[in-house]
Amino acid sequence: MRDATDGDDAPGAPGDGAVDTAPERTGGPPDAPGGLPGGLTRGSPRPGGPGVRGPEQPAAGEQTADGGIELRAVRRRVRLALVLSQILGGLGVSTAVALAAVLAEDIGGSEAVAGLASTSSVIGTALLSLPCAALMARRGRRVGLTSAYAVAAVGGLVVVTGAALRNFPLLLIGMTAFGASNTASLQARFAAADLAEPRHRARAISTVVWATTVGAVLGPNIAGPAGRSVAGLGVPETAGPFLWGTAVFLIAGGLLHVLLRPDPLLTARALARAAADGGRQPSGDGGDRQSDEPGGGRQADEPGGGRQADEDGGGRSLRAGLAAVTASASARVALAATAGSHTVMVSVMVMTPVDLGGHGAGVELIGLVLSGHIAGMYAFSPVLGWLADRIGRFSVILVGAGLLGCATALAGTADGNHAQSAAGLFLLGLGWSAGLVAGSALLTDSVPQQARAAVQGFSDLIMNSAAGVGGALSGLVVAQAGYGWLNLLAAALLIPVTALTVTVAVRR
Repeated sequence: MRDATDGDDAPGAPGDGAVDTAPERTGGPPDAPGGLPGGLTRGSPRPGGPGVRGPEQPAAGEQTADGGIELRAVRRRVRLALVLSQILGGLGVSTAVALAAVLAEDIGGSEAVAGLASTSSVIGTALLSLPCAALMARRGRRVGLTSAYAVAAVGGLVVVTGAALRNFPLLLIGMTAFGASNTASLQARFAAADLAEPRHRARAISTVVWATTVGAVLGPNIAGPAGRSVAGLGVPETAGPFLWGTAVFLIAGGLLHVLLRPDPLLTARALARAAADGGRQPSGDGGDRQSDEPGGGRQADEPGGGRQADEDGGGRSLRAGLAAVTASASARVALAATAGSHTVMVSVMVMTPVDLGGHGAGVELIGLVLSGHIAGMYAFSPVLGWLADRIGRFSVILVGAGLLGCATALAGTADGNHAQSAAGLFLLGLGWSAGLVAGSALLTDSVPQQARAAVQGFSDLIMNSAAGVGGALSGLVVAQAGYGWLNLLAAALLIPVTALTVTVAVRR
């Protein structure tokens, strides 16, 4: 099985040493002809050496290309900004979601509507995926991510207002906008891949996924103090975490606005244009090498040359993104892996507390099982990212499918064995992480640079829409047939994903 990092069947999909991993020269505004993001002048002099101006300077022994800022420094800055924002975003989401169902039941007046709060949030995440991706395609990651957190902050205020007025429809509208926080969190993993070397791309994605662990673990533990903080304000205590979430999202957005410079997506595009114009592909270790792609100075993924495709904007449209997925079998595998893994995980996870409660588990035990599930989702993502870079994306996708299959077998046959349920939920999170990390890396590998933002937004739309449907239907399945049948049906979803992955891998 050939490693997915070696390229793809889509025309011009980057392999090792692709142009988007080059050491960069920052210079000029993004829209300036031939300019690179960052606000610095191309080849500007500096004391002690040519070509760098500004506070960020290469360390001794680090190379630069064509007198520009060394790309490794930019990667470190981008990674720091994304990791910090993920910690804050995870904190804001988990603090509020911990009491979302309780708040919805209180305001809605019935246990039957308690799940609509989380469902509205998932719908909001899916609906906002495409607008966020379109904004990123035009303006870059920084504008897209900060806008998503701004929408989520507004949503948090609307939730608090709806709770204060005891207006259930207004609360659900707020929850839908609150879902933009997950849109930002999911899109951040692709921002981590923009400037990563192809052989390290999965690890870059997994680092950002892992950062969510910190906030996800801390959030539920501060939900109580957050609720008590609004005492005397005429707001239900269960709405307090949403007020805190609003503040956290504003901080996360402000941090990205300040630190996510230069913009990783705009920088990657500028480097691709520069390499296409110069006919050389920087190697990612500070040196340049002549392009191996057909056509010499043009990028193979951009017929007619990288600059023209970027200037007319056609490669960044959502239609072009869909066309890129259609043209690449590996991109279709990536889409199936992320959507399938997410749907299986959500469908089983949302009904597990109900099953545990029906078998006598208390709130503390349910919380412990879900904590193990969250640990499986995030804590081991760096290991899975390393494996995806080491043994290949397809192999880790298949490992993820196997883990999810084992998880459904354990959870579906637990029948009151709480230790078995806990093991199943842990593997459910681990399998999801494998599918998400490897699938996201494969998707980025498989499509041209100019179409990536659109394709990634389309991927998140499909992934969250499928999971939303799965989560909504899971309650009906459990009510009519039982929790065991839910796990069996979830496992059946893995069959086409596995078959497609094996078929495409063998043909490669």
